[in-house]
Amino acid sequence: MHHQEFDPPDALRDLIRCFWHNRRDHEAGPSSFDVMPDGYAEIVFYFGACKMACRGMAYALPSPFMVGLLGQPFTVETEGRLEIIGIRCHPWTVFELLGLTPEGDAVMPITHAIAGLQARLAACMALGRIGDALAELERYLLDILPRPRIDATAARAGMALREAGGKLPVSQAAAAAHATVRTLERKFKQSSGHTVRDVAGLIRFETARNRLWRDPPPDLAALAQELGYADQSHLNREFKRYSGTTPAAFVRQRRRSPSG
Repeated sequence: MHHQEFDPPDALRDLIRCFWHNRRDHEAGPSSFDVMPDGYAEIVFYFGACKMACRGMAYALPSPFMVGLLGQPFTVETEGRLEIIGIRCHPWTVFELLGLTPEGDAVMPITHAIAGLQARLAACMALGRIGDALAELERYLLDILPRPRIDATAARAGMALREAGGKLPVSQAAAAAHATVRTLERKFKQSSGHTVRDVAGLIRFETARNRLWRDPPPDLAALAQELGYADQSHLNREFKRYSGTTPAAFVRQRRRSPSG
């Protein structure tokens, strides 16, 4: 697997965390990989064969599709070469960016003019011109897409949650946004489709997952305290809720992984 991330231009930094490119080559036959929850939403263009497997059934995915905030992992099934270009967005900006209402499934097709980029991006990818494909996306977002009106209250609170790794009480997130808790909860739900607590929990899980993958600590109780969980049992419950596995099992899987 080959994965790269690219910073957006300054004019898009309040909307987009990054652009990314992923390439997977599987010449031996079908393969699969899991997509784990985190605190971001993704706009995903892919080139190759791609299906989503859930509850024992596989569903064809259109390109592009959107991945909102997930409550649990889902599996992607592919065969042969698969390339992906993604736009990683904040959950409080992605729906305004696409002019959509935050409702429906966490994985959904994109009924928006941005889907018209698929053919142009595919032509770039067929020639191995990843930079040209990313430039097409940037140009569209900067020059063609109308500037969305991002809710400043939700954005300020969301960035405060992100900077705190999710371990920020709702009252402090409201204070960071210069809003009451009631106003913040209403605006956060309108912009992201989720509560402040929902997003905080996913950001904190993402922080724990990244720590366990990159540098597993010897003491999970200490990690739980550092990340703002009540205790190790709380960390275990929340981690299993989002990933389907315990932190200890996740670390064992990481050690067996060729990329680990």
